[in-house]
Amino acid sequence: MATPSQSHVRLGIAGCGNVLGAYLALAARLRQQGHADVTVMCGREHQRASALAAWPTAEFVTDYPAMLAREDVDAVVLLTPMTEHASMARAALLAGRHVLVEKPMATDLAQAAELLKTARQCGRQLVCAPFTVLSPTFQIVGRRLKRGDIGRVVSARGRYGWAGPDWTDWFYKPGGGALFDLGVYNITTLTGWLGPVRRVAAMTGAAVSERRMGDRMVQVEVEDNAQVLLDFGGGCFAALTASFNIQQYRGSGLELFGTEGTVCLPGDDWDPDGYELWQNSVGCWQCFKETRPDWPWTDGLRHLVECLQGRDRLQVTPEHAIHVLEVMLQAQAAGRDGRTRGIESTFKPPVFAEAAEGPVAHRVHDRTREECN
Repeated sequence: MATPSQSHVRLGIAGCGNVLGAYLALAARLRQQGHADVTVMCGREHQRASALAAWPTAEFVTDYPAMLAREDVDAVVLLTPMTEHASMARAALLAGRHVLVEKPMATDLAQAAELLKTARQCGRQLVCAPFTVLSPTFQIVGRRLKRGDIGRVVSARGRYGWAGPDWTDWFYKPGGGALFDLGVYNITTLTGWLGPVRRVAAMTGAAVSERRMGDRMVQVEVEDNAQVLLDFGGGCFAALTASFNIQQYRGSGLELFGTEGTVCLPGDDWDPDGYELWQNSVGCWQCFKETRPDWPWTDGLRHLVECLQGRDRLQVTPEHAIHVLEVMLQAQAAGRDGRTRGIESTFKPPVFAEAAEGPVAHRVHDRTREECN
């Protein structure tokens, strides 16, 4: 197994569907740097050819327990359907493997709590997507908020949506839905900045009752459209939209409104595009370019490898993921009966050191200079 003194982490990937390519792209960087390699991939038989074409040096298996029994796997990356995450992650932890699991970590709180308990008992790292808190833009904005650059945040807005998956029906079955697949991003980001949620209210529903999957129609059994209101305490609220019914949108994916200013993120939090800042003390909009245009939403894999090698401390904690899961589950419940729900779980938000160059080094004046002068 990988230890902090080990320089090379051997990865086993379970799930060879749509997101495999994005993880392999990052794994290729890690291999080039000498930090990690993919030794085995586990999937369905019809995925064998495409998976091996993408990573020819790995072995391909269809038996997950057999993959866990191998000696050449230090960490398991789970890219399987949501309802399989908890059981497969627990099996990997019990087999002595570190685990990266795609979002959400589980589909109910009992599973999530058991995962955390198992990780602690086995002394293994459990890293749960999404990884928005690792992006440079998240960290820069977080440092600005901590310094009080827009005063005290009292309101926020988030939005993420698209027309919805058309390649598999589990997104529209129990254990799927717009909140688990989409809302999880904004909730992770906002709680990363603002801390734990105290209570939640929501309106949820199936706006489109049937979806086409190839040559067949499937019934939508979970929410494909959600409006969620979060209470962070102290009069600070956030509203977010998560929907499989948004064809296109323009404008900020996230906005934070403070007593002395505003921060807007033109891109999505999983695909950031810099940020825009209004400060009353300055009196104009200041625009900041994205510092890492190539930052990948799969960055949790790099983070896990660096943590296993002792080069970083864990910032993407399972406690945060459990909190986000409870918020989503309670939002689903609130959407069913219209009642506000309290949130019991909590976590410590990530803390990132101040960058040496400081965020002002990335300021762009092209459309604000005249206003500022």
